[in-house]
Amino acid sequence: MGKQDFIDQTLAGLREKGLYNTIRTIEGANESWVTIEGKRVLNLCSNNYLGFANDERLRAAAKKAIEDYGVGPGAVRSIAGTQSIHIELERRIAEFKGTEAALSFQSGLYANLATIPLLMGKEDVLFTDELNHASIIDGVRLTKAQRVIFPHRDMAALAEKLEEHKDIPKKLIITDGVFSMDGDLAPLPAIVELAEKFDAMVMVDDAHGEGVLGRSGRGIVDHFNLHGRVDIEGGTFSKAFGSMGGYVAGSERLIEILRQQARPFLFSSASTPADVAGCIAAIDILEESDEPVRKLWANGDYFKAKLQEFGFDTGESETPITPVMLGEADTAWAFSKRLFEEDVFATAIAFPTVPRGKARIRAMLSAAHTQEDLDFSVETFVKVGRELGVIS
Repeated sequence: MGKQDFIDQTLAGLREKGLYNTIRTIEGANESWVTIEGKRVLNLCSNNYLGFANDERLRAAAKKAIEDYGVGPGAVRSIAGTQSIHIELERRIAEFKGTEAALSFQSGLYANLATIPLLMGKEDVLFTDELNHASIIDGVRLTKAQRVIFPHRDMAALAEKLEEHKDIPKKLIITDGVFSMDGDLAPLPAIVELAEKFDAMVMVDDAHGEGVLGRSGRGIVDHFNLHGRVDIEGGTFSKAFGSMGGYVAGSERLIEILRQQARPFLFSSASTPADVAGCIAAIDILEESDEPVRKLWANGDYFKAKLQEFGFDTGESETPITPVMLGEADTAWAFSKRLFEEDVFATAIAFPTVPRGKARIRAMLSAAHTQEDLDFSVETFVKVGRELGVIS
């Protein structure tokens, strides 16, 4: 047996179980319509909520940043990689989110990997929602803290667990703001009330909330008017903001300890000037008008209502994320394949990303989709749904 034969066995197992993912390649910019393998298809897979990924204003800002700052930062932030454009972005994030300070990272994943292990030690305890994103899970795994996983959005269970650990001085409750597979919201007001009762910190990953919830997309803390009561806000610029990077926002002292000791900040080169400039441009647009956010919600509400009219199960979504529940992985993959043949790009989501028996097509709506796009997508879902016996 060869030393890498286990890889072949693992891949063969994925194929046998219907879990092997064929990754599509987009030939050009990520927009509402994209070209894949020479075929023009309607894009319902992207997290490009506001259509900013190819917005001319972000492109112009990125080009200017390259002229002013170059292509790359040349170093980690703590040695020689911090440029004035990074400081400007962090000032703008803090203003936008309504916090004392903010720190930018190379990705949302790095924001979680930087923050969770640094704050929590072996004498501490973490409380984490069972459906939290993989980047939160990985951040938790890097700590030596005790881990308490509570059932999804179950506040009675969280209260019980907090009571059991009330004598531990340092406690942190971590949750997604918007859960990306189902599109439902964290019960953040109830979490904050429990945290205040048991003297625990609260961290929310707002990756799918920023640019979507709150005033002009300021996120879930703004949506629930919880400013000053959530200790740590984290997220990404790769979704609604259309660029790349991540951030953590909170108190001045939180940000300072991250600058001094967060490993992704200390040991990975800074974000590129072009990415940073794109993030700033996205904030500029949202501070000028909430029209992109309103258009996103209008598109999501219309699409979801139409699918429901035809008998599709769209789960528990409270956001423009629209899961079309199909049950078994084979059905979801067949549905996705037929959609692609009919010029709609919507990838199946199956185990292990979601539990067995809860496979789905996750449709991601964008402010860039037109009424014609939405009607075409609904017609195609109905056609394929009837072919496969998903709807009558």
